[in-house]
Amino acid sequence: MNDDQRFLSRRHILTSGAFAATGLVLAKEAFAQPGLAPTPSCHDGDEATLPEIEGPFFKPKSPRRSDLREPGMAGRPVELSGVVLTRACRPVAGVLVDLWQADASGAYDNKGFRLRGHVFTDAAGRYAFRTIMPGLYPGRTRHYHVKVQAPNKPVLTTQFYFPDEKENRTDDFFHDELVMQIAAADDALRARFDVVLAMR
Repeated sequence: MNDDQRFLSRRHILTSGAFAATGLVLAKEAFAQPGLAPTPSCHDGDEATLPEIEGPFFKPKSPRRSDLREPGMAGRPVELSGVVLTRACRPVAGVLVDLWQADASGAYDNKGFRLRGHVFTDAAGRYAFRTIMPGLYPGRTRHYHVKVQAPNKPVLTTQFYFPDEKENRTDDFFHDELVMQIAAADDALRARFDVVLAMR
């Protein structure tokens, strides 16, 4: 697979829509920003999303919330969204998507739940977070940590990466397959990543 094909891979892009079933409210423009390629058709038998290390900063029992930002918080706003699919291209509802990350200065909150939260996918398999761009810290490129678990299924632990980051070339954990699709919108970024679970 060449770089162009990998960039347009279905697992990096999400279908259009907005949340309803889970009680989350997400503006439609988060799913329809110019500059993001449309979602290609899904192909039965696509590979599952790569797992990644959990890292030392995971905390269980994060609060259920889609907006991780706080008043006065530094960092460029990011709207991260996607869909969770099976390898047979079926959307999966009720999937737990847990996200944690460093703040703009590269630090994790290990005492509380700052920049930590989880949501559940809606009937169409969609999830979304409002957060900030994570900062850098020694040895790592910018990334989000994510755990994804369908009901009564094993947990997928992985990481999402930003494209065109200089540190991508030196981070031992970085994988091209885990790069999000990004588009700028005013002072914010729109990020998209579709998760494919190892289930039919």
